[in-house]
Amino acid sequence: MIISFDIGGSAIKGGIARSETDIVPLGRRPTPRDDFAAFVDTLRAITAETGEQPSGIALSIAGVVDPDTQRLICANIPCIHDRTLAADLEAELGLAVLIANDADCFAMAEASLGAGRGHRIVFGAILGTGVGGGLVADGRLVNEAGGFAGEWGHGPIIASSAGNPPVAIPAYACGCGQTGCVDTVGGARGLERLHKTLHDLDLTSEEIIAQWQQGEEKATRTIDVYVDLVASPLALTINITGATIVPVGGGLSNVEPLLGELDHAVRARTLRKFDRPLVVRSECRIEPGLIGAALLGLKAEALLPKA
Repeated sequence: MIISFDIGGSAIKGGIARSETDIVPLGRRPTPRDDFAAFVDTLRAITAETGEQPSGIALSIAGVVDPDTQRLICANIPCIHDRTLAADLEAELGLAVLIANDADCFAMAEASLGAGRGHRIVFGAILGTGVGGGLVADGRLVNEAGGFAGEWGHGPIIASSAGNPPVAIPAYACGCGQTGCVDTVGGARGLERLHKTLHDLDLTSEEIIAQWQQGEEKATRTIDVYVDLVASPLALTINITGATIVPVGGGLSNVEPLLGELDHAVRARTLRKFDRPLVVRSECRIEPGLIGAALLGLKAEALLPKA
């Protein structure tokens, strides 16, 4: 048995994992963002709820482990940022620890138990507040040792014009330090940014989508530009990875007509032609980070009971 955790900026959720088909959620507690001792105590308390001694723990975190230094990059939880978190937690808890990026955990969950079942190469895409992704090949996460694979949201690759007819698109500054990243336009905040640029209107992503679904002209123009901007880098990602399915998670994945538009545009731009949906709504709708971390932990030799 292992304990899996989904570590978010506001809450820590836990689960007991005994097998791929036996993953049971535990409670959730507020995330101590600025106090490492309190962070450790929270993990310890959730683990104690089980009344059992796990063989290890696996964490899904909105951050990236540098594969060279093993230090965690996690700006939204300062107390664990820039730590060798796995080693630090192992010392505190006396258990083997595995850490993975939340988008990687999402991809793993979808490849094993969700929309990616039966596909050799699965690219999980996140369209939430921002843009993320993870890559699974032959049932294994490409980023098992930590790293940046799957981060299609970053890099100066956004087109300088988009839509029909084309309109100029600024190279927006991204939180990663670059400009023109998919992350600046592909998530909910990016959609709002585009609407402001195109029409000088401040609307929420929910309002923009609602107006688009009602046929409102300005919102329709924004969605046209959005789909054009996001489809090309996603198609390129599919060409490079060979993925045959792209489960999408995050808030925008709930808008199935938007996914349908994106799927149509992406399939028109990939080298391999698909006569079926390629960009699809994810199926693990409840705690995919928790599920993905559990699956990774169950497969990790370091977390298995010693003979």
